[in-house]
Amino acid sequence: MQRPPTIGFVSLGCPKALVDSERILSRLRAEGYATAPDYAGADVVVVNTCGFLETARTESLDAIGEALAENGRVIVTGCLGAEAKLIRDAHPGVLAVTGPHQYEAVVAAVHAALPPPHDPFLELVPPQGVKLTPRHYAYLKIAEGCNHRCSFCIIPKLRGRLASRSAGDVLDEAAALAAAGVRELLIISQDTSAYGADIRYARSPWRGRMIKARLTELCAALAELDVWVRLHYVYPYPHVDELLPLMAEGELLPYLDIPFQHASPAVLKAMRRPAADAATLARLAAWRALVPDLTVRSSFIVGFPGETERDFEYLLEWLAAAELDRVGCFRYEPVAGAASNVLPNAVPAEIIEERWHRLMDAQRAISARRLARKIGRTIPVIVDTATPERIVARSMGDAPEIDGSVFLPAGSAIPPGTVLDARVERADDYDLWAVPA
Repeated sequence: MQRPPTIGFVSLGCPKALVDSERILSRLRAEGYATAPDYAGADVVVVNTCGFLETARTESLDAIGEALAENGRVIVTGCLGAEAKLIRDAHPGVLAVTGPHQYEAVVAAVHAALPPPHDPFLELVPPQGVKLTPRHYAYLKIAEGCNHRCSFCIIPKLRGRLASRSAGDVLDEAAALAAAGVRELLIISQDTSAYGADIRYARSPWRGRMIKARLTELCAALAELDVWVRLHYVYPYPHVDELLPLMAEGELLPYLDIPFQHASPAVLKAMRRPAADAATLARLAAWRALVPDLTVRSSFIVGFPGETERDFEYLLEWLAAAELDRVGCFRYEPVAGAASNVLPNAVPAEIIEERWHRLMDAQRAISARRLARKIGRTIPVIVDTATPERIVARSMGDAPEIDGSVFLPAGSAIPPGTVLDARVERADDYDLWAVPA
């Protein structure tokens, strides 16, 4: 039997880029291409790049160079692909360069480099498509692009304005994933709260009724699939308050990933982001009153141009008052094409580093206090892996790869994706230790 044409794939960057990779691979698999786990087994390699931060750009260029050295036949796509000259200047041997979410262009480039097999009877793709995550969870992208113009970000330049999928299309994909064994859906986009605004919240059919393309209505429909539904990249627009009753009723995970980025009004103004620090604290308190087990994750940037010591202390004071459960922190770095590059009063690298450590130390103590409150409680957890040594699971407050874990002693073989009750016995700064309840 003739060996099918084989693709190697390198996927860099955020979960949204991972979904792009899954879509490209699903299309290629449907056409009869096989995938290779290493460079040696691939006829051509596709590198899906990230181009947001300078460190990510460097990583992407290095990955392209490695693929060329190890394989020699490389197609480049993704966010850095928007800068084709930069890529070709660094690596003139690449076969083709395409920009972000240009699925047809990537597939066409693969066709040109490696013609597809011609067998219309092949059925190589499962209904849920090709997934690069473990079988029990999957990212579900509900929109592309962003209408914000944050001064530190170039995502709108790379991926365009907000472009929402219809609710029926999203729900069909979610149902296919659930039918294939996915037990947790991670909802992503550049601005999840804005979902549907660009299409005027148009209704579309699903399971015999019309569903509005709006976050609240979408989440209510997703709850019918009997899987965990976790929201990422949520901006705190007023209508986010509508999601809390769904969480209180157990239809939506009590988890919100909200990228606040800072708390100082002066820094937020320079970032071109809304400054409503006191109002945000009041909303957090109201949300927690309605959903006591709510987990709030956020990300922040330290060392933004013009950030003074007082601005940074204001951020630390705000974090102490907010008591967020999970926090990630980025050291500011210039991004090619970002408006913040021309702002005055750049913060020296050594001060940025010092502030990063101070913020993470402060947040580590907050996280430890909040996790300690779970000791003695019985909570539901979802199993990620089970070995003879131990079970690694996550609570409702833990997203995969970015949050903590719940460790349980070894037991009988438990399939990933199993949800079980666990009694918490110990906690540290970020993780929990428990026993089956």
